[in-house]
Order: sequence, then C-alpha cells, then structure tokens
Amino acid sequence: MFFSRKTAPVAWIAVFLGNPGSRYENTRHNAGYMAAEAAGDAAGVRINRSKFNALTSVAGIGGEGVFLMKPQTYMNLSGTPVSQAMRFYKVPLSNVIVISDDVSMPTGKLRVRRQGSAGGHNGLKDIIAKCGGEDFPRIKIGVGAPPSEYRELADWVLSKLSGEDLKKISEAASRAAKALETIVTKGIDIAMSEFN
Repeated sequence: MFFSRKTAPVAWIAVFLGNPGSRYENTRHNAGYMAAEAAGDAAGVRINRSKFNALTSVAGIGGEGVFLMKPQTYMNLSGTPVSQAMRFYKVPLSNVIVISDDVSMPTGKLRVRRQGSAGGHNGLKDIIAKCGGEDFPRIKIGVGAPPSEYRELADWVLSKLSGEDLKKISEAASRAAKALETIVTKGIDIAMSEFN
C-alpha cells in the first residue's frame, strides 16, 4: 500500500459522493461513500472531521497529502464543499478526484476517466458548475441500470443494496480506493490502463 501516516501538505482532494444519514446507507447512490470507507481503512484514518460541510480527513498517499471528503450537503449540492476545499488548500481542479456511482455501467464495474460530462449525475453536475469545469479525474462505480419495474431513476439509485449486488459494489468500492492511490502515485494514464 502507498498510504502512510505521515502527511505532506494537501496537494490532492478526493471527493466521495453520497447522501448522509442512515436512510441512505448501502444504497446504490452511496457507492462513493462505500469507497471512502475503503480508502480510510487503507490509510489508517477515519473520515469523521467536520469541515466545509463535509466529513473529512487528511491521508498520506505515496508522500502526497490527500484531503479525503464526504460532502454532507446531499448529492445535488456537492459542489459547494468541494469548491470551498479547493480554495482553502489551493488545489487545482485537475487534482480533484471524484468517486461516484454510475447507472450506465454494469453492477460492480469500475471506470477511471480523465475528465468528462456529468452524464446525468447530479453530484457531478454540481461540481462541474461550481468548481470550474469538467477537467477533473473521476472514478465511477457501476451500480447497474434500473430494471423495468422502476419508473423513477431516483427510486433505483436510492434503493437498498443486498445479496450479490451489495457484494459486487463493496468489492468495486475497494478497487476504487486502490485506483485513487494509483492516480495519485502513478498518474491517470496508468490508473486507466490498470482499472478500466
């Protein structure tokens, strides 16, 4: 593992998207929060310090200081805490890594991207709107497309995970934490070739 207890000044921000509260635990939309737990475990830190309306911690990854954050503003307003952290730490958008769920990918699949549109994801949409554009790396965790009985996408992404889906997404969340490490230590190109 590249994680270490010694932390350099913050040079990166890792944003794990989800919704706060027990109502949203283990839902598809909280795949980013699941990755936060995996990243915190790997780094030996607890992401529990309240700052910028987010639960946060600072981890050392390969000698780099990484600000880990779980916005507590609900998904649709994720951009506000991220923009505040960027200004405070003077971190450029290119060093903001966002980890989120993605309904356009099969359950448990992982995809690392250098940049891109929001793809209909409201958390990404708000970050793009408030933080200066689309040019930031993201790690997407596939949560599967809604079955036909789900009329509303919101009902699907906010539904509780169980069984095989929970297992697959939990495993993908752990891989997402490793992909985060790889982006910071080896660069986005190597991360894309290793995890896509």
